[in-house]
Amino acid sequence: MSSTPVFRSSATVRTREKLVRKGGAWKPCNLAVRYGVFDHPAGGRCLIDTGYSVRVTTGKRGLFLRAYAGILTPELSAHALPEAEPKVDTILLTHLHADHVSALRDYPDARIIVRGDAARDFMARGAFNRIRHGVFRELLPEDFLARLEPLEDMRAVEAPFGLGRGYDVFGDGSVLGVDLPGHMHGHVGYVWPKLETPLLYAADAQWLMRAIADERMPGPPARWIFHDVKAAMKSGRRIAAFAKAGGRVVLCHDPEAPS
Repeated sequence: MSSTPVFRSSATVRTREKLVRKGGAWKPCNLAVRYGVFDHPAGGRCLIDTGYSVRVTTGKRGLFLRAYAGILTPELSAHALPEAEPKVDTILLTHLHADHVSALRDYPDARIIVRGDAARDFMARGAFNRIRHGVFRELLPEDFLARLEPLEDMRAVEAPFGLGRGYDVFGDGSVLGVDLPGHMHGHVGYVWPKLETPLLYAADAQWLMRAIADERMPGPPARWIFHDVKAAMKSGRRIAAFAKAGGRVVLCHDPEAPS
């Protein structure tokens, strides 16, 4: 049985609420950049994504990664990886944006679970096409494709509270991957259906918990980076239904600490 995941913020990014929530105010908004940690009998010490790390903010980097960091100016926290979790056995990725994979190279022996079709698609693209979608090859291990375990190849089961099809990550039903399309090609969330209160980590399917309750997607310019706005709206409705049915939802970037 999987332990309950704990979510930590690796960094904060300062923005304005209106830029990440349609109809929001112009007041400052410090977005978190979270990752999760849990233990599993088969998976060992597990991460959900890796947040931001020094590989994005300092040191030798490509021109586009330096520009990316210069625009967003993330401020790393004391929980940034790999220092906060030096030994990890399994990494569950929600998607390949830099704020979710930047410490991946620091765990050369960890299993990597991700949507394999999306990962192969991005790796087959040219450098500019990848960067345009927020994927930086320099943040991914050289043996990334050889090490990944495709989530879509795992046993399909029904996820709780109307989420639909899930993928049984460890074969015991304790952790399920669920497709939450819209934000990025291959974007998924992870569900713990056997907890007393089922938990959904919805990653970047929404950015603010208030937006889930209001069923509001981000407005421009945040909406412009979405892979498929209509799919994102459908994913948002599924997340809202999960929460209304009694599930607990955690997001990567919500400024408030998960309850």
